[in-house]
Amino acid sequence: RRCAKDCIFAPYFPSDDPHKFAIVHKVFGASNVSKMLQELPFHQRADAVSSLVYEANARMRDPVYGCVGAISYLQNQVSQLQIQLAMAQAEILCTIQQQQQQQPPSAINGRLPELHPAQSTTILMDDVVSNDMISSYLHNTITNHHHQHFNLTSNSVIQYDSLKRESSSLWT
Repeated sequence: RRCAKDCIFAPYFPSDDPHKFAIVHKVFGASNVSKMLQELPFHQRADAVSSLVYEANARMRDPVYGCVGAISYLQNQVSQLQIQLAMAQAEILCTIQQQQQQQPPSAINGRLPELHPAQSTTILMDDVVSNDMISSYLHNTITNHHHQHFNLTSNSVIQYDSLKRESSSLWT
C-alpha cells in the first residue's frame, strides 16, 4: 500500500527502499511500529526506525538472539584482546625485570611507563618486579575483564559458533 500524506511511516521508510519497511513490518508488525513512533518525540523517531531496521535484520538472520548474539560475540572478542594486552604488558614487565637485574643499582632510576590507560598507577623502577607480581597482575587483569564482559545470567547462554556466524553475517 501507498502512504497517505499524513502517514507516520513516510518520512522514515522511503518508497525507493521497500525492503526496509517490509522487514520491519514482518518482524514487528506495522501497527506496533506505528504505536512506537507515535509515542516518541519527532527528533527521536529517525533513530528509533534505524534501530528497528537493524534489529529486524538481525532477527531475520537469528530469530532467537537477534543483535544480542552479535553484541555478545563482539564482547568476547574485546575480552580476548584485553587478555592479549595483559599478556603483552606482563612480557614488558618481565623484560624490564631482566634488564633491571642486569644493570648495576646506580643505573636504575626513573619510572616504568603506564601499562594500562584505565589505571593511574605507575610502578617505580626501584620496585622489585617479581614473577609473583606479574602472575598477580595477569590474574587480576584477566579476571576483571572476564567478569566485566561475561556477567550473563544462566538463561542467556550463547553458543560461540552461532555468535561467530551471526557477527560475520552482520558486517558483510
